[in-house]
Amino acid sequence: MAMEVTQILLNAQSIDGNVRKHAEDSLKQFQEQNLPSFLLSLSGELANDDKPVESRKLAGLILKNALDAKEQHRKFELVQSWLSLDAAVKAQIKTCLLQTLSSPVPDARSTASQVIAKIAGIELPQKQWPELVGSLLSNIHQLAANVKQATLETLGYLCEEVSPNVVDQDQVNKILTAVVQGMNASEANNDVRLAATRALYNALGFAQANFSNDMERDYIMRVVCEATMSPEVKIRQAAFECLVSISSTYYEKLAPYIQDIFNITAKAVREDEEPVALQAIEFWSSICDEEIDILEEYGEEFTGDSAIPCFYFIKQALPALVPLLLETLLKQEEDQDQDEGAWNIAMAGGTCLGLVARAVGDDIVPLVMPFIEENITKPDWRQREAATYAFGSILEGPSPDKLTPIVNVALTFMLTALTKDPNNQVKDTTAWTLGRIFEFLHGSIDTPIITQANCQQIITVLLQSMKDVPNVAEKACGALYFLAQGYEEGGPSSPLTPFFQEIVQALLTVTHREDASESRLRTAAYETLNEVVRCSTDETTPMVLQLVPVIMMELHKTLEGQKLSSDEREKQSELQGLLCGCLQVIIQKLGSSEATKYLFTQYADPIMDLFLRVFACRSATVHEEAMLAIGALAYATGPDFAKYMPEFYKYLEMGLQNFEEYQVCAVTVGVVGDICRALEDKILPYCDGIMTQLLKNLSSNQLHRSVKPPIFSSFGDIALAIGENFEKYLMYAMPMLQSAAELSAHTSGADDDLIEYTNSLRNGILEAYSGIFQGFKNSPKTQLLIPYALHILQFLDSIYMEKDMDDVVMKTAVGVLGDLADTLGSNAGSLIQQSLSTKDFLNECLSSDDHLIKESAEWAKLAINRAISV
Repeated sequence: MAMEVTQILLNAQSIDGNVRKHAEDSLKQFQEQNLPSFLLSLSGELANDDKPVESRKLAGLILKNALDAKEQHRKFELVQSWLSLDAAVKAQIKTCLLQTLSSPVPDARSTASQVIAKIAGIELPQKQWPELVGSLLSNIHQLAANVKQATLETLGYLCEEVSPNVVDQDQVNKILTAVVQGMNASEANNDVRLAATRALYNALGFAQANFSNDMERDYIMRVVCEATMSPEVKIRQAAFECLVSISSTYYEKLAPYIQDIFNITAKAVREDEEPVALQAIEFWSSICDEEIDILEEYGEEFTGDSAIPCFYFIKQALPALVPLLLETLLKQEEDQDQDEGAWNIAMAGGTCLGLVARAVGDDIVPLVMPFIEENITKPDWRQREAATYAFGSILEGPSPDKLTPIVNVALTFMLTALTKDPNNQVKDTTAWTLGRIFEFLHGSIDTPIITQANCQQIITVLLQSMKDVPNVAEKACGALYFLAQGYEEGGPSSPLTPFFQEIVQALLTVTHREDASESRLRTAAYETLNEVVRCSTDETTPMVLQLVPVIMMELHKTLEGQKLSSDEREKQSELQGLLCGCLQVIIQKLGSSEATKYLFTQYADPIMDLFLRVFACRSATVHEEAMLAIGALAYATGPDFAKYMPEFYKYLEMGLQNFEEYQVCAVTVGVVGDICRALEDKILPYCDGIMTQLLKNLSSNQLHRSVKPPIFSSFGDIALAIGENFEKYLMYAMPMLQSAAELSAHTSGADDDLIEYTNSLRNGILEAYSGIFQGFKNSPKTQLLIPYALHILQFLDSIYMEKDMDDVVMKTAVGVLGDLADTLGSNAGSLIQQSLSTKDFLNECLSSDDHLIKESAEWAKLAINRAISV
């Protein structure tokens, strides 16, 4: 096979489809029949300098893919299969890979670097391959530049793959020394210097101890700052990327360097090539992010006990930083408004300016206003657009008092510019800025921006602007979205009511534009329509009702069986998703009051029929939207929904089985809850099937973890709906809940993401317990729950002791305590009295600032007192 391997790898890249397919099948067969010799021949191919570069690259890539995969369960399988290979085979593969690092062929070296790092990611945590770092470091002292470069690249990938705690500090120091030496200006070879700079970027997470040592930190910072001035553009860019990473990882260590960094970044922003200038701006955006987070977390009044103090770098830099950012706004690219993925120096500067406004608030306004006043009426479009962009960027952060008087003056000007300015880019930015005005300043009560007097003009201009080119029309839809959203809590009447019909008509017209698929225009129009409906008042209900058959007709049209190309089918799926989303909002609106609910029921049958036809089309996004809409329909129709279940059940089951598109699965689990609430005990005939599937999902390692908390919650929904009939599921559900509870009780050493996930898991488990206890209340079968009470109280104890539950979990937890006492009465009383922390937990909840927690706690206290006094 070894002779053939080269040819097969080349054939696998052939332009002839048949040749390619045959080669791919041969490789797959080889891999399945004899994995060790398959991997050996690939590593041999990669290491052999006599072989063609194409076959070597593909060999390396296949090798890498045999060690790692995106899906967790697949990755786990690959890791296990590597670990179980014969030691001699693994040693031989590693020797080939390390040998490849000195190949004269850059592609082969680079591929080998990545594969070595993947193996290190598997083996180092298992305390295997301890000699790796040493043998890489010994390469650094070789004279050949290509070996040095490949080794530094490998060290960089290695730091990306393994977590800092698996490499001991002594080795970290050696890696950093090698990397920083490679970055030094004295390093003559640019490839080596670039590889070293990129490696430092990945190694920064390992450098905690080194950044705490003044001398070492000074040295690293000096080398990075010197590298930002290298004659080679890629090295300058990589060095600024290191600075950006340092700004977030080591914010609290930056004070001594910040003045120098300002000078370096300012020079780069003004004079350097765009990729470098973008990173220089990104440094300041990153500092803003840090300071915004610190100030949000600890409030304005700073105390000495916060983990990281705020150094107010942005406030100090303001007089120099703001003018620098305003200059960048004038460097727009022609037609950047047409290009959805555009990112350039003007956009980066505006984004940074917006973050600065959030970090310093009112102080930014006097620094930006002169620039706006000077440029907003200039003949050159660039100056008008820059001034408008500057204005839109500073609307979030400063106080309404500071902004409202300025906005009141500017609003009329902006509305005129939106219809009259000759330049599309100016109009695009103007519509965006209007949207920001409505988003952030809509509701300031004392001096309202939108009055009876100007409301008519605002709507006329926005509806007019929706006929403009797609990107301007899309921004106008966005502005209308925020205008409507501001009246969400507006009471019985809204200034938009007189224009409701006109607005809806205009938005529907936009969805039918020939060019509505450009600039996300159609999506924006439907999103805005949904918001206008959601925030409408009772006065416009008859018009919302008239919208139902219109949207149904649109959905019906997409289901008529014409033969479509795959591109058209994708567009059609997108449209079906938007229409189902729109119906969901309308159903929720009409289902929220008794009077309109009754009027709406005439449409329930044909709507359900449409949704079932949508399910027959196979597309994930559509399934998700249709599922959500069916949830809303179940809520609106209540017990009458039962007549749809025989037809709908198979799609519900398909949704619960959809592990691949796990969002669909999560939404379907939510709909199970909606249907339980609508049908109550009428759901009983379907419960065996639903519970079986949910239990299967929980025990699968292929389902995305985010779906598991809602599954637990749905146990509670089912138990509430069917009451004591849940008895037959207790023996399956309770052990699942108990083992999940044990897993989620302790989070020591977890990162923020994991703590957030753990809290959602705890909440799901507690919601299940709550539903089960409430479902069994007043039933002769409550004694079936007594054996579980102790475990539940221990779970509550342990999460209370961990001190990391969020408010949502706290409320649910104290609720479960009450449910336990309420349902089990005296059987629970003595257990609660013995529990370690119930009293402390209850008192903490009773004195909470959150009135929902307090309310739950007061109810729980009554229930516990009743249980104890029996």
